[in-house]
Formats: sequence, C-alpha cells, structure tokens
Amino acid sequence: MRGVVFDGKRAEVVDDLDVRRPGPGEVLVAVSAAGLCHSDLSVVDGTIPFPVPVVLGHEGAGVVEEVGAGVRHVRPGDHVALSTLANCGACADCDRGRPTMCRRAVGRPTRPFTRGGREVFQFAANSAFAERTVVKAVQAVRIPDDIPLTSAALIGCGVLTGVGAVLNRARVDRGESVVVIGAGGIGLNVVQGARIAGATRIVAVDANPEKEGVARRFGATHFLTSVAGVRDILPTGADHAFECVGRVELIRQAIDLLDRHGQAILLGVPAATAEASFLVSSLYLDKSILGCRYGSARPQRDIALYADLYREGRLLLDELVTATYPIEDFTKAAEDAGEGRVARAVLTF
Repeated sequence: MRGVVFDGKRAEVVDDLDVRRPGPGEVLVAVSAAGLCHSDLSVVDGTIPFPVPVVLGHEGAGVVEEVGAGVRHVRPGDHVALSTLANCGACADCDRGRPTMCRRAVGRPTRPFTRGGREVFQFAANSAFAERTVVKAVQAVRIPDDIPLTSAALIGCGVLTGVGAVLNRARVDRGESVVVIGAGGIGLNVVQGARIAGATRIVAVDANPEKEGVARRFGATHFLTSVAGVRDILPTGADHAFECVGRVELIRQAIDLLDRHGQAILLGVPAATAEASFLVSSLYLDKSILGCRYGSARPQRDIALYADLYREGRLLLDELVTATYPIEDFTKAAEDAGEGRVARAVLTF
C-alpha cells in the first residue's frame, strides 16, 4: 500500500508498505484524507526528533475496515476521525479526564508497519499518511456520515488543538479579549474557538496581509501584521494571548501583551532546546504562562462536540481546507504548506 515514509534524510511516497491486522482493543482504518500539519514538517526538518524510518501523518479521517477483540464503540463501515492520544484509559490522569497527561500516550512509538520486511515506526500513534493504519480503539471517534472526510480529518489535530486550547485550557469567557499570533491552521482554530466562547475582541496577528480575509471569516474582529498596533485596540492589554508560531521572540511578545490576570498560551513548537525570556516582575499581577498539549483534549467527547458544532454551522471546517492533493503530490503539498501558501493542505487517497 501507499504511504509517506521519512527515512531520516527525506520524505517520499512509497507503495510497498504493509500494516498488520488489529489486535485486541485496536482498529484498522482505511484513511480517506489527512491534513498536512507543521508537526509533520517539523519531523522532517529535525525540530521534532523522532526515530526513523517512520510513516508520517497524524491528522486523519477514514472508514473502519476491521476491529480487534473487545472493540464495541465502532464497527466496520463507520466513519471516524482519528486522534493522536493512545492513552491507556486506566491511570489516574485518564480517570481525572486528562488523557493528554497520560504517560502511556506519549514517548512510546510502536511499529505496526513493515516495508521490505523491516519494521517502520508510527508517528504520533497515528500515521495518517498511509492508505491504512492501526490505532488504539480510543483514538477512533465515530462521526456522522454526512461530514466530508476531507473536512473531518482536520478535527483530529488542528481543531482539537486550537479550539481546545481556548475552551479547555484557557477557558476564555464571554466578553473577554483574545490576541492570536499566527493565523495558520492552528491560529485560525484559536480564532474560531474564541468566537465560539463569546470573546468580543479577537485580534489576529500575522505577517502575511493576505490572511486578513480568512482570519475575519473565522471570527477575528481585528487584523494586524505585527503586534505593534495591539495596544491601540486593547490599551490595557489582552485577557488571553495565544502564540501559534513557535518562535521565542513571539512568546515574549505574547507575554508582554497581557492585561492584569492575563494568560499567555503557548501552542507553537520551537526547537526542543529553545529558551524564552520574560520580565519576572511583569507576572506579579496574576498573569500566567500556560503550556498546552493537544488542546487539553478529551477526544471521545470533544470530536463529537465539534462535529455537532460543524453541523450547526458554528464551527468552520470546509473553509480550512484550502487545497487538496492526491498522496502522490505530497512533495508539492509540503512545499505549499511550508511556504505558508495554504492554511491547511489535505492529502487524499
């Protein structure tokens, strides 16, 4: 079968992958569409270290082909969106409703694929850039059949991360102000999460002025090409500032933009060794710097919620899909995404 494999030097489309059948508590999914997220590109450029060879992709949707023993919540033929959380469901963090903190959900890459008899790693417990993948049952969330799979694919990372950061981590409240630095795939979902939460002033900041239209479509009330004008809109600062790019100087800017009791939420991913600085004295008025993993999501709950919001017209998905590419055009999709020419590229099988 076809898939995108990174061997440590280059990522390429291959056609000789195999994937094993699902074991107990697992699901085999025929992937229909997968979003190309910057985390995939970060593996290729070394920002995110990962063992190789690895099948890339982690933002997908498809149709269940086979289920392993003990799986009851989905069955063959069901449409599903895939999450990256292979959490155990039994530890203290899972029991508290914090699956993103499950210690069995990160840092334990498996190798369900083979190529030429050699085992190949699975990225983010998902590997959606393959025609078929095996995931833990908890990662497959049933969605209504009337949601286009090219749109549903984006729920599994961009929406869970961006909207979830607003609703679950920052807990933005009605009438509050939000600054979003970076209007890419994650940033746009932060913008629409803020709109859904009832924020009244939502300032999107992106160096590319061509992103203003889409940012306003998702809910931005203001658009700037730098943070220099934020204080003109929010003289006392922002209640919440989201950094969605992953650059330490922008992290500092997000912190400096906060009002009293404000929160800076870090979603962008800089290099693993990157360090940021801030004025300690600037935090004493009850300000906070919050890390956020995967939107503090509970995928079995949140994906179903976002699917309902989409069907009600309150959550935008179709508008996120700015370009689709057959899997054979992965290189072109990666170039367009890396250069910022598309908000979200979606690969199709």
